[in-house]
Amino acid sequence: MRAPLAERLRPATLNDLVGQEHLTGQGSILQKALAQGKVPSMILWGPPGVGKTTIANIIAHTLQVPFYTLSAISSGVKDIREVIDLARSRHAVLFIDEIHRFNKSQQDALLGAVEKGIITLIGATTENPSFEVNAALLSRCQVYVLKPLDEPQLKQLLEQAMAKDEWLATKTIELNETEALFNISGGDARKLLNLFELVVDTLQDEHPVVITNQQVMDIAQQRVAIYDKAGEQHYDIISAFIKSIRGSDPNGAVYWLARMLAGGEDVKFIARRLVILASEDIGNANPNALLLATSCFQAVNMIGHPEGRIILSQCATYLASSPKSNASYMAIGNAQSVVSQTGDLPVPLHIRNAPTKLMKQQGYGKGYEYSHSYDNNFSPQEYLPKEISGMKFYDPGKNAREDELRKYLKALWKEKYSY
Repeated sequence: MRAPLAERLRPATLNDLVGQEHLTGQGSILQKALAQGKVPSMILWGPPGVGKTTIANIIAHTLQVPFYTLSAISSGVKDIREVIDLARSRHAVLFIDEIHRFNKSQQDALLGAVEKGIITLIGATTENPSFEVNAALLSRCQVYVLKPLDEPQLKQLLEQAMAKDEWLATKTIELNETEALFNISGGDARKLLNLFELVVDTLQDEHPVVITNQQVMDIAQQRVAIYDKAGEQHYDIISAFIKSIRGSDPNGAVYWLARMLAGGEDVKFIARRLVILASEDIGNANPNALLLATSCFQAVNMIGHPEGRIILSQCATYLASSPKSNASYMAIGNAQSVVSQTGDLPVPLHIRNAPTKLMKQQGYGKGYEYSHSYDNNFSPQEYLPKEISGMKFYDPGKNAREDELRKYLKALWKEKYSY
């Protein structure tokens, strides 16, 4: 029985890796570290299937040291200590997948070995390490952010597979459409390659094997679960959970919540997603949503599982039943887009800080109008750089709460912004 396609094509060098050029390309951080033979302990943070495990394998292979791997889902302090004992006789790379799932005592068990250089720790996480990796361990590691693979990179993976894999090379494959392959895999290289192999395997009696979106969808609906290894479905279910709440369906929300709980999902992970959603998808349509979601996160941390399920259910159903708005989410996206295009525009002099006499002489703060000194606590002065004066980033959503905000802002800024 052949190994899955993603495993057969796993890159052996950084140059073979598709994507992550900012970390692995010529002259990059990791290329230089490997060339010098001095690779720091690190946390690789990024979405699934973008090369975290592969990079760890390549580092160990290039350094020619033993490579040990643990999963935070199934390993404990005893397993960590066993690897550290083995590494005392010869320096080793220890790769820990889903390191954010380790509790504090498990993470603390790594500290001494990392600090003394007994092991080079490489942790992989899909979660922000600032939240989930304790400060002591984080301070001893470099954090590298891996980026999602874009469409050209995904297509490059498929072309490499057809050119390099011995089994695929025996087939005549016509890749007529790729949208379904890319959409179902969600930018996950492992999922993409294994789905591609599944489709070719299903159609292998056809000559040539012509791949279309409809065929991919039909085959994926029937058989894609075969390749759902060790929690990959986790990402589909959290997506269904979020989209159910965004779509104002509390029934879908609690169903997918129950599925996550049954699968042993970390309740803090669920609660953190609710906090993000409360701001991204509800925002000022119902400001209480963020307050409740934040309280939910705090309560779940105090209560834990299984009672935490009740708190999560209350929060999920409330958020699903709330008015929706992504206006705040869009506002910061619009502002960031302008910042990336216009760079560091100067702060208008009248709203600059003027802590020194010299700054005051240079006009810092001159002409600033203290809002509370005016009617309605408002003065229609300029707050943007002159190059983008009058540019509106926040457009209140169409809901009762933000309609009130729109009326208020329109009354204040009728001469400048079109609310």
